[in-house]
Amino acid sequence: MRYLARRVIAAAVLVAVVSSGALLLTRLAPGDFASELFGAGASADTIARERARYGLDRSPVSQYLDWLGRAARLDFGVSLVYHRPVAELVAQRAANTGLLALVALVFATLLGLPAGIITGSRRRGPLPTILRGLSLVLLSLPSLITSLVLVLVAARTQWFPTGGMQSAGAWDAGVFAGLADIARHLPLPALAIALPLSAMIERVQSQSMGDALEMPFTLSTLARGVPHSRLVWRDALRPAIGPVAAMYGFVLGSLLSGSFVVEVVTSWPGLGRLMYDALRARDLYLVAGCAAAGSVFLAVGTLLSDLLQAWADPRLRRDEPGGTSGGPA
Repeated sequence: MRYLARRVIAAAVLVAVVSSGALLLTRLAPGDFASELFGAGASADTIARERARYGLDRSPVSQYLDWLGRAARLDFGVSLVYHRPVAELVAQRAANTGLLALVALVFATLLGLPAGIITGSRRRGPLPTILRGLSLVLLSLPSLITSLVLVLVAARTQWFPTGGMQSAGAWDAGVFAGLADIARHLPLPALAIALPLSAMIERVQSQSMGDALEMPFTLSTLARGVPHSRLVWRDALRPAIGPVAAMYGFVLGSLLSGSFVVEVVTSWPGLGRLMYDALRARDLYLVAGCAAAGSVFLAVGTLLSDLLQAWADPRLRRDEPGGTSGGPA
């Protein structure tokens, strides 16, 4: 409970720092929402009236303190672009991004873990070589290129829709038809995010599996006549999972940064697309809300990563030197 309490406090501090930094940086950057709204052709008096209307004529410190007091009551202000509460907008788009990130994480895990076990288990043949080559190629491609290639393939083959989250009128035929339509739109953006991540997971899992097979207990198990395949999939797998579990917090952060580009390319109505629109319009309250939601995703991912690592390595669950708490044994 103490460990969880420390993590929750750290997550709260992370959310506060990230959202505050996003608000202040957007506020201190040249220009503001009024100047972006009217452009260079508007008169100075018109821009000044609009700045006063939206409260942008106040000092950055005064505006920040006012926002901070309302944010402590979970009131993140009203979007200057959409004229809707920021919390409502962010919650809706964060749910869409969460769905996309969850599917992408499942794809990346199902592709990366088995590939890493195969390439790290000293198997001979063309399959490990092919998997290593694909992993190197996918690691070299940014999410922008991957998403553009997948959109081109989908446009040529008509296997999946090329953009959006759902088709017009999909829910008119019922709930199941609407859910099926969303499922048809998911694979393209999810794979665009998952493929580079699966390659990263494969590399870490491969190195970890190779190290696990060099451990004394695995060597002694192999010397007792245990088949190599059984040694890999039963005895060496659990200690080899630890490093992969430790990187899942970073993986979730990569999911968010990757989804920013993929959501724009595939027109997925998620948090990344909303953040992009907010930055273009200089909607500082919406930028802060999106940044807060992103930091919540990252904090939750880091906590899940720590819990998975503790499950994979029982030593981390005990109070001993080198464990989580570092206390006496």
